[in-house]
Amino acid sequence: MLLLGFFLGLAVGIGFWVWQQVQLNRYLGRIVRPLTSHSYKMGLLLTPGLWQEIEMVKQKQQDLHQSLQSYQDLLNFAPVGYLQVDEENQLLWCNQQAQQILYLQRWQPGQVRLLMELVRSYELDHLIEQTRDWQKSQVREWVFHPTYDNAEEISTIKSLTLRASSLPLPNGQVGVFLENRQPLLDINQARDRSFSDLAHELRTPLTSIRLVVETLQNRLEPPLNRWVNRLMQEVDRLISLVQSWLELTQMEANPSTQLQAKAVEVRSLIASVWETLEPLVQRQNLSLAYSGPENLWIKADPARIYQVFLNLLDNSIKYSPSGTSIYVQAKILSPNNRGNAAPEVLEINLIDSGVGFSEADLPHVFERFYRGDKARTHSPPDNNSIGAIVGNGLGLAIVQQILLAHGGSIKAMNHPETGGAWMQIQFPEVMANSLSQDL
Repeated sequence: MLLLGFFLGLAVGIGFWVWQQVQLNRYLGRIVRPLTSHSYKMGLLLTPGLWQEIEMVKQKQQDLHQSLQSYQDLLNFAPVGYLQVDEENQLLWCNQQAQQILYLQRWQPGQVRLLMELVRSYELDHLIEQTRDWQKSQVREWVFHPTYDNAEEISTIKSLTLRASSLPLPNGQVGVFLENRQPLLDINQARDRSFSDLAHELRTPLTSIRLVVETLQNRLEPPLNRWVNRLMQEVDRLISLVQSWLELTQMEANPSTQLQAKAVEVRSLIASVWETLEPLVQRQNLSLAYSGPENLWIKADPARIYQVFLNLLDNSIKYSPSGTSIYVQAKILSPNNRGNAAPEVLEINLIDSGVGFSEADLPHVFERFYRGDKARTHSPPDNNSIGAIVGNGLGLAIVQQILLAHGGSIKAMNHPETGGAWMQIQFPEVMANSLSQDL
């Protein structure tokens, strides 16, 4: 009886549990059935819109791919090189011009390789890093020495002067436009050689013509000698032009050998130049305003530096209104002022109150024979003008070359206060005794 009661109770418990599971499943079925039906109906309603969105996305993707392909085709036919690197300086893409300029024969479209593996150029790598760090476009010009795998062809490859313009792109990428400036430089060098050869050929006949004119001056009486005097002025002007061109060519070819460096006291030299220009100064009632240390010694060629200040002060006098001042400001830039460990530099600013330079002329004022704004062009030579010999279109070009030969620099600007021309000169060879004498 006890065993029968146990099995009877077990059967009743199992039946009750089964009944509960059936009831629970029925209840869940009643709840889920309306929701599933609704969701299915909603899915049917949303499916056409979803497919439409998918088609639109696919179409946009195709349009973007076509645009990208069009841009790549344009860049491939562009006359300048272009390359693009990712955040790790891996070359992603470059056009045909960049492959030719940088000798990227080892790179194939679709490859992703480090740029430094393909192009051994520190300048290009530094330009890219600087662009990425500063997030600003950069421009740099340098001489590129290509490398080549085939040793037999190394002798046929020559160095190129390149100019690169970079721009930052999203996700750390950088794009670089490359311009091969070597053909232009070769043309300029060929032109300069032609002019130098012509100048050499002209010097002898011009000297002969001058001797003939000198003979006529002594034999002709007034008023006929007036024409001979004018002829002498023009011959001297041509001789000066030829000599200036030859000097400029020699300084460019051998800058260091053309200098005889000595200790030069700048303040006294400027005063000597001003005395030479005294006739022009008195005619226009001009004055020289100097500010800075009295004893400034530099290591330079006295004759060449004299020529620099003679040309610059003569130009300032020509374009200064009567009764104004020409300002000469001198100061020594210490390493602390320039934020580096470089030696001290003497900076001299020459400022006049004339019309200044036009914005279009400023980048070209040191070019040979450049003629820009008529307000800043030289007037016809005057008998009493010291600058009549200088004003041949080569004056500022010679000034720049002299300073470059000394390791210095010159910059042309317009002064914000006077509105006139502002020439800023820097000499790196400041002698130590300049400071001791000043103290």
